Amino acid sequence: MTKLMICALATLLLAGCGESTKKDPDPIAENTEEVAPFSWKAANLYFLLTDRFNNGDPSNDVNYERTNDSAVLRGFEGGDLKGITQKINEGYFTDLGINAIWMTPVVEQVHDGTDEGTGYTYGYHGYWTKDWTALDPNFGTREDLAELVEAAHSKGIRILLDAVINHTGPVTEMDTVWPEEWVRTSPKCEFQDYESTVTCTLVENLPDIKTESNEAVELPPQLVEKWKAEGRYEEEMAELDAFFEKTGHPRAPRFYIMKWLSDYITDFGIDGYRVDTVKHTEEYVWQEFKKVCVDAFAEWKQANPDKVLDNTPFYMVGEIYFYDVLSGRYYDFGDRKVDYFVDSFDALINFNLRSSGDKTYEEVFSNYNSILQNELKGFSTLSYLTSHDDGSPFDKEREKPFETANRLLLAPGASQVYYGDELARPLIIEGTNGDATLRSFMNWEDIENNPETKKILEHWQKLGRFRRDHIAVGAGVHKMFTETPYTFMRKTADDMPEDAVVVGLGLAAGEKMVEVGEAFTDGTTIRDAYSGITSEVKNGSVFINSEYDIVLLEKSED
Repeated sequence: MTKLMICALATLLLAGCGESTKKDPDPIAENTEEVAPFSWKAANLYFLLTDRFNNGDPSNDVNYERTNDSAVLRGFEGGDLKGITQKINEGYFTDLGINAIWMTPVVEQVHDGTDEGTGYTYGYHGYWTKDWTALDPNFGTREDLAELVEAAHSKGIRILLDAVINHTGPVTEMDTVWPEEWVRTSPKCEFQDYESTVTCTLVENLPDIKTESNEAVELPPQLVEKWKAEGRYEEEMAELDAFFEKTGHPRAPRFYIMKWLSDYITDFGIDGYRVDTVKHTEEYVWQEFKKVCVDAFAEWKQANPDKVLDNTPFYMVGEIYFYDVLSGRYYDFGDRKVDYFVDSFDALINFNLRSSGDKTYEEVFSNYNSILQNELKGFSTLSYLTSHDDGSPFDKEREKPFETANRLLLAPGASQVYYGDELARPLIIEGTNGDATLRSFMNWEDIENNPETKKILEHWQKLGRFRRDHIAVGAGVHKMFTETPYTFMRKTADDMPEDAVVVGLGLAAGEKMVEVGEAFTDGTTIRDAYSGITSEVKNGSVFINSEYDIVLLEKSED
């Protein structure tokens, strides 16, 4: 059907149609750094393995004589804080529409490696802590971290670090076990009920912090010896004395670790913590940790008023393996249900979306909207489709990168982009064992060498920027207009900043009429953020003439 015939038909049906005009043929070309209203409920968060993203400083690739041959992708690969900062400054995250970055832990790791049954492994992933108070030189220095946070904040990007409280690193020939008043080394978790999930070790050789203890303990002697050798024992002890005097907490194991982790807030101004292995620790621990973090964030803001981005509160998101947003407030241990949102977590990582491939967009989006607008109102969720330790990602073969973007970046709640999702980084690596296959080095070279990768990246950029620029995408109320083609509206309510968007998927290429309902009033100039085309609303609809089967409609600022 010709454009003239379409307009003639629309005139009869709608008493007029608006001519679409191309205003911005390349909506990605303009790298603006204007900061849109932010809410953690709608964040577009990028999760990366610090060691696997970008090597900004090859001189720090080998430390502590970590030169043993490791299993495939189970040794350090060179990624570091400087490499992340480099990509921040280049505008990579800005172009991708990212407004928060979560990095795996950067604290000092055990110096040696071990074999947990998947081959000889070093602590490249950051979850095998040796010293919470120091950065691992493989990742960088304190100066590197300060530079990273400052660079991110200058572009309106928040920084999350990864908090591990329930275990130390494994015992090796170079890394001795902490005292028994600090850790248990058995029994191994059986995950049958609450006790066999909490009061136990995750795996055979991963000492479990006695987070339930309120007994005062002395520092582990190996930590005292280390600090003295580094010339900072007195300073660390003075800070601990001040912390315990200020808070009134007993010198129990968990409170030492909380103090050490809160230092990254007061020293660097990080914006939140992703918390590891939440269900393996008593729930009151997270309430205590949240208060320590909130107080530290307030202290940093008071000391650095010129560096404060806005009044957004400190953020804590928890990892409860297999938590499903559709289960609402509670996680069921079988013999006990626990609400982890009470005075602790703002959101929990959602394991549901990655298994939603048998459901339509509308089934997923409407279900999420229902739970977020009701039982989880005031809180949120963080959904993902691929991750570092989930062996059943949404599209392991990377055959559906465009649908992956649609399903993730248009879902209600916050989104977690795993590094390389936007480049279809392979998730099946020959020779790997276990989760190592999910953790290959970032495939930067494919941007230049693979035309299909460029198309995929551009799609993720357009959707990502749309999500970042419109708080309604993640935090608005969802309403479907039409099922085929699929069109819907998101509009903020309550105390959220006013915002509305309309999205269409599976549309025809060429000229298309899209209903906008109450999202935009007649006479409003609307821009399609995907094609850059503008059009005027007439009779509750707009016409967009683009080559794409998708529209991302927003109110034009021109």
